[in-house]
Amino acid sequence: MYTPAHFAATPETVRGLLSRPGALNLVTMTSQGLLATLLPFVFDPDAGEHGALQGHLARNNIQWSEPAVGEALAIIQGADAYVSPSWYASKAEHGRVVPTWNYTTAHVYGRLVIHDDPVWLERQVRRLTRVHEAGFEHPWSVDDAPGRFIAGQLRAIVGVELVITRIEAKAKLSQNRPEADVDGVVAGLSARGHTEAAADVERVR
Repeated sequence: MYTPAHFAATPETVRGLLSRPGALNLVTMTSQGLLATLLPFVFDPDAGEHGALQGHLARNNIQWSEPAVGEALAIIQGADAYVSPSWYASKAEHGRVVPTWNYTTAHVYGRLVIHDDPVWLERQVRRLTRVHEAGFEHPWSVDDAPGRFIAGQLRAIVGVELVITRIEAKAKLSQNRPEADVDGVVAGLSARGHTEAAADVERVR
């Protein structure tokens, strides 16, 4: 990933991307060429030397059965948004400004491990469910569904675990702009409802 020094993500930013509830794009090179799947995940910091990303695929998805050639890649995206040059104070000063895009992302590389094991799968599904149901007034639990139904659902999926070997991460959040321009970016993003993107800019200023 092209990452100028002033856009390099801090370890705290990387941990935040890995730990926040969300989805990633899992990309593998196989004998069929490149394969990719969007899937929700959870981060296990205690698996392997650098942690692991865990999720599951539909059993009918050939990505799990086609052996990955070399490292697998998970692409995790944080908040992103268009930045208008009209928000910059420097537009009025000299006009030498152009649009850009702010974003935070991590490219996570590692060894892909397949878990065709109902015990591992049930544990992963329960953990994934707890993470995403945590904010609900009445969280749904796997135990709310009939046991035989859940068993059938588990037979239809296969577990995947990316054991992390290295991470490249970038936080492009207006760090290269003067302070007055950053003020304008925060105000502009907030006015357009991009509150998370605005908060990211505030956090790194």
